[in-house]
Amino acid sequence: QVQLVESGGGLVQAGGSLRLSCAASGGTFSRYGLGWFRQAPGKEREFVAGIGRTGATSYSDSVKGRFTISRDNAKNTVYLQMNSLKPEDTAVYYCALSDRYWWSSGPAAESECDYWGQGTQVTVSS
Repeated sequence: QVQLVESGGGLVQAGGSLRLSCAASGGTFSRYGLGWFRQAPGKEREFVAGIGRTGATSYSDSVKGRFTISRDNAKNTVYLQMNSLKPEDTAVYYCALSDRYWWSSGPAAESECDYWGQGTQVTVSS
């Protein structure tokens, strides 16, 4: 059974940066595709970024050029570096792992993910 634990959320001013981490336990981390999703109040959860086994990445248009997803297989951890944050980035951020969508840039939809973290709150003030 895989478990995911996010950390690194918090309150930041617009224009600032945060780095989210997601540590995995159980399973063989290097095999999996990984993703970050977010859910703002009153909205559905949406894709933010994904990374496949080989390190290929993909991003939603809303974060492209500002966010960077990366993985450290030796530490069983996936990261989301968030720069130039905007108030509209305020949301609960979730990491997700996919045992099925590991090729290319990993999962890009909720249905493609097999395990989820508990979420971490990111609040960007204007």
